[in-house]
Amino acid sequence: MIEALGADLEVALLLFAAAIGTGLAAGVLAGLLGVGGGIVIVPMLYWLLPVAGVDESVRMHLAVGTSLATIIPTAIVSALAHRRRGAVDIDLLRTYAPGIVVGVLIGAAFGVRAGGSVLTLIFATVALVIAADMALRRNQVQVAPRPVRGLAAQGIGAVIGAVSAVMGIGGGTLSVPAFTLMGVPVHRAVGTAAAIGLIIAIPGAIGFMLGGLDDPHLPPGSVGYVNLLAFLAIVPATMLAAPHGVRLAHAISPKALRLAFAFFLLVTALRMFQNTLVGGGG
Repeated sequence: MIEALGADLEVALLLFAAAIGTGLAAGVLAGLLGVGGGIVIVPMLYWLLPVAGVDESVRMHLAVGTSLATIIPTAIVSALAHRRRGAVDIDLLRTYAPGIVVGVLIGAAFGVRAGGSVLTLIFATVALVIAADMALRRNQVQVAPRPVRGLAAQGIGAVIGAVSAVMGIGGGTLSVPAFTLMGVPVHRAVGTAAAIGLIIAIPGAIGFMLGGLDDPHLPPGSVGYVNLLAFLAIVPATMLAAPHGVRLAHAISPKALRLAFAFFLLVTALRMFQNTLVGGGG
């Protein structure tokens, strides 16, 4: 029993250390590039959780669920800040929120039942699309003069919610491009996306918590597929590091930043494909 407790403590300490590193990196990149932390946190946890002794069978589920949980406090702070600046479009939020919530519930239900390799392949595929968009897009494209409404809006919202929940991201990665394509000014799109992150993260994190309660392979400190040790390490580390990323952003070319992040996502996606399809991991 003493040996078992010692092993659990070692795993917990390694996990906590890995999570601090994840939070610092996510904070710097979020400040540098203005991206949501989830698109950074998930791949970093994916690679670091096995190093901390976490079972391969649950690493992607834990990465996604824990990432969703970390989005909640940061989305609250971000949304309130954007709201004070008048950048949250409440009408837009009301229009798309129902579809987003339905999508999150579907995505979370699918995510907790899917195998780790399926979640990894979905993340890698979408990451490749995002990388290509960031690297190749030259000018802001607009396909509609204003945001669509009705069933079309609910369908778009459901896709944003479902994909975001399965990937463990806050929704800004998908909603900002979607809104700007429909003529929403970028600052208003970003501000509204911050509030959308909260709509995605709360039910998404709860779904991954409940869906993983009976999994026997969870590491210490886990409630379902949300690891509270990692959560407690990532959130303050992210908030501490983000201002440093912002300062760096003013000293580096925006185009260079965009290309660097696209390269990061490309390498991440290719490594995930290799690990899953060739190595059989996850």
